[in-house]
Amino acid sequence: MLTPPGLKGKQYRISGKAYPRLARPGQKRRRVFQVIGAVVALALIGWGTVQLVTVFGSKKKPTAAADGHCVRPATAKAAGDAAKPSANPDASASASASGPAASGSAAPSASASAAASAAASLMALPAGVPQPSTFTVNVYNATSHAGLAGATAKLLAQRGFKIGKVANAPAQLEGKVTGTAQVMGANASKAAMQLVGSEVSGAGTTTDTRTDGSVDLVIGNGFTALQSPAQAAQALSLAVNPSPSAGAHC
Repeated sequence: MLTPPGLKGKQYRISGKAYPRLARPGQKRRRVFQVIGAVVALALIGWGTVQLVTVFGSKKKPTAAADGHCVRPATAKAAGDAAKPSANPDASASASASGPAASGSAAPSASASAAASAAASLMALPAGVPQPSTFTVNVYNATSHAGLAGATAKLLAQRGFKIGKVANAPAQLEGKVTGTAQVMGANASKAAMQLVGSEVSGAGTTTDTRTDGSVDLVIGNGFTALQSPAQAAQALSLAVNPSPSAGAHC
């Protein structure tokens, strides 16, 4: 090592094998920040791991309502399978009319028991729904099929409904009902309209300005048959008390 002039070399000469290490300015502060950053990163990784374990570890099987499916009573399917829709009203009416001639007194008794069972099934109605015999149902045919209103009115009468007018639909409705049927009545007769509408699958409802409690059933082009008593009861129950669902399409 060179010694500056004027200084005694032996007095300031560095001896030995160890040399002093000089640290850069601010190196200590940088290391402190690095340690703090590492601790924070480890804490974040640990917290994220705990969250993932919580989400995926406690995941439960979604219920039917969360999936958007309607929850129906267990007896609804059994009731629907036990009784299928009746055939064309024309065929049903003709069969009931020709039955006595073919089988004597057995057919009338069977028809009477079927009507009695149908009326009994309508006795247990949801709260607020009137009995079918307490209001008048007018049956109109808005299609080109002759005799459809009469055959349908006869089946409704067997189920306990009080039938009023049976005729072709008014001119403003003739051929205009494209669905299965249209149920019309006053705003105060909504419960009675629901009861009548439950007899026809897909029937729509419309309120008008009438002052009495009568209900009109206008048969449309999409009509094929009345629902069975069991299916009508199920449809009425769903209409009065809809099943809760989250975006469900029933």
